[in-house]
Amino acid sequence: MFKNKRLLITGGTGSFGNAVLKGFLDSDIEEIRIFSRDEKKQDDMRHQLQSDKVKFFIGDVRDSDSLQYAMEGVDYIFHAAALKQVPSCEFYPIEAVKTNVLGTENVLNAAIRNHVEKVICLSTDKAAYPINAMGISKAMMEKVAVAKSRVAHGTTITATRYGNVMASRGSVIPLFIQQIKEGKPLTLTNPEMTRFMMSLEQAVELVLFSFENGKSGDLFVQKAPAATIGQLAEVMLDIFNSTVGVRVIGTRHGEKLYETLLTAEERVKSEDLGDYYRVTADDRDLNYGKYFSEGNEEVQKIEDYHSHNTYRLSNDELKKLILQLEYVQNELKG
Repeated sequence: MFKNKRLLITGGTGSFGNAVLKGFLDSDIEEIRIFSRDEKKQDDMRHQLQSDKVKFFIGDVRDSDSLQYAMEGVDYIFHAAALKQVPSCEFYPIEAVKTNVLGTENVLNAAIRNHVEKVICLSTDKAAYPINAMGISKAMMEKVAVAKSRVAHGTTITATRYGNVMASRGSVIPLFIQQIKEGKPLTLTNPEMTRFMMSLEQAVELVLFSFENGKSGDLFVQKAPAATIGQLAEVMLDIFNSTVGVRVIGTRHGEKLYETLLTAEERVKSEDLGDYYRVTADDRDLNYGKYFSEGNEEVQKIEDYHSHNTYRLSNDELKKLILQLEYVQNELKG
């Protein structure tokens, strides 16, 4: 698929970008462009990789001129640049809008102008029934992607939505490991909270599946198991043979008891592809009469797909999953 092609990854120095590079560097892809605003991370990545295939572009998705320069000659784009931390987006919601919504519009406009073949926009389970600024901005990102897909003739625009990526930057597993090393109790918001458990490799698989199978305007969701935060803490203490215990601190700003990957409204019109769901774009036009004359009674009969009703991992299954993570393996080795 990627032979002699040029791929641009926005936010490419993050966890997702590193996972893509890990899988793609030995392929026959011609060039991978890393686009981000953090020159320190780019410099670290440059020294670590030492690869002629990887080119670095300093820029910001908020700046359309920097995107235009980086996209010349690009075939495909994985759009991963985002503000992702729930608390910071709660306190600075306009910053989330500037990056996640307006930045996405800039990426898609530049892609269309440069005749890019395919763009995959990375979203989050927090975009379904959003209650926090980060989720709301990501939900708007998805709407922008669908709207652009209607007019982007020659550029295929799809989106992927996935849950918590285990051991990614800013996630709870690195925090737990840090607290264990410092001899501090693990801080839990609510032990009964459930979260989807996905690896970075699965996130990349979802993007590649969308790349191979998506039609413009499609949203793809990968089915995933879940576990409670209490379970996760228990398993982490077991893995690191620690007795620091846990401390319940209460729910943070904008957190849910469980996360939803597909709403009932989306699920009723989705296509079950085995390991994935495909949700096609709403193809109604601006004739608002259709919004009142056409409905679907099935929505009332179907349940959302969320982390409370998906497959629940046992402690042994969760432990096995966590022990497969390279980050955890490295921490265990010291």
